[in-house]
Amino acid sequence: MTKTLLAEFTAREGSEDQVARLIQEYALKVREEEGNLAFDVYTKAAAPRAYWIFEVYRDEDAFQAHLNAPYGAPFNAVLTPLIEEDASVLTFLDPLPTRP
Repeated sequence: MTKTLLAEFTAREGSEDQVARLIQEYALKVREEEGNLAFDVYTKAAAPRAYWIFEVYRDEDAFQAHLNAPYGAPFNAVLTPLIEEDASVLTFLDPLPTRP
């Protein structure tokens, strides 16, 4: 079963350009992961400092491989002081079952 989640964070005022550059570079790496099926980065139209990242991984093993990728911890270490939250807020999603 796929592993799907929404990651959310808000760039601090004044760090918008740096956060945009960081997440764009990170997205390129994540999209190359063997088990990554989607890594789509959005900002809220009404609040462009607010980011929503829709992520889909082939399965739990692919998600764990993503978490253990060598570029993940350095990315988060640089990102954390640039965002309002203590870390990205993760919401795990399950598909709605299809009716017969």
